[in-house]
Amino acid sequence: MKKIALFLSLAVSLVTLAACGTSKTTTTNENLLQTPYTKDVTTMGTFIQVTVYDKNKEKAVANALKIPVQYNTLTTVNQKGSEVDQINSNAGIKPVQVSAGVYQLIKAGYNYSKEYPESGYDITVGRLTKLWDIGFPDEKKPTQAEIDEVLPTINYKFVQFDDANQSVYLTNKGTKLDLGSIVKGYVAMLMVDSLKKAGVTTGIVDLGSSSIYVIGHSPRGNNSPWRIGIKDPNDPTGTQMGILDAANQHVNTSGIYERYLTVNNVKYSHELNPQTGYPFDNDIASITLLISGKDDTNGDGLSTVIFGLGTKKGYQLVEKMKNVEVVIVDKDDNVYITPGLKDKFKLTSSTYKIANINDLK
Repeated sequence: MKKIALFLSLAVSLVTLAACGTSKTTTTNENLLQTPYTKDVTTMGTFIQVTVYDKNKEKAVANALKIPVQYNTLTTVNQKGSEVDQINSNAGIKPVQVSAGVYQLIKAGYNYSKEYPESGYDITVGRLTKLWDIGFPDEKKPTQAEIDEVLPTINYKFVQFDDANQSVYLTNKGTKLDLGSIVKGYVAMLMVDSLKKAGVTTGIVDLGSSSIYVIGHSPRGNNSPWRIGIKDPNDPTGTQMGILDAANQHVNTSGIYERYLTVNNVKYSHELNPQTGYPFDNDIASITLLISGKDDTNGDGLSTVIFGLGTKKGYQLVEKMKNVEVVIVDKDDNVYITPGLKDKFKLTSSTYKIANINDLK
């Protein structure tokens, strides 16, 4: 699943606007640039941008931007020859040896599928996503017969790993992986690790405006957070509904409005439920996660899990987790925030109201 949910003009200009101005920053740190160094690339079907305030880090940024280009080649299911395509093509035939990064990526998706089966998350959803193909030229609402045909091919238990040979085998012929729900977040963290190892202390890694990591604090000062505008799910053309403070954290958003198919005046979201074969039918309009500490998929996997669970169960799941906070917007314009965001989230739109999760049945 591709997810674009934080509204950032182009990619991160809303982040930099909210944090410190659109192009020039007043910073008290002489080691930081007044005007950040920004570079971008379009790959993996999305716009990817790195913004760095540290001086003399042009090479580090260039190296970081090579990572998504590499992983697009390795993981795409829209071109023949990628490692994931080879796994899918050999389903029910033989295991396929893959690179270390792809192996760990698939394992991450498998672990989410295994840990949260009630959410509907499953990385073997490839044939279903291709059947709808929402966002692509051949998108369509499939027939019930077509859906019934692919549903039996979806089951994470069909994935077998061989650590010794670093190979992946789909035991059921016809089963296909789709890593779109986690690959951007995984790549984002590889980019962040690369930048930090090169000495970057202050910056933003943004993949498609939905998978973002803010490195360090805002250049305004050591205790000044980045301020991130959260997109209004009712107005995908531009307005924001709130602002979230973050520092050295993962920020990840999922929503129903970014890609959808309209048939007979009915909108079908790209967020597909592999248990039914149709888009998830619950009360969530958008989710924004704020995660501290380590998360290999930059919140991608968890946000998809929460989306599948719906508002109340998704919120309750986050409550049990350490270092994770969430903003959930439902279809009735209610906003639910976990307690840890009380002083970090500000509602900026009168259309919405902060609600109490305990009022939900």
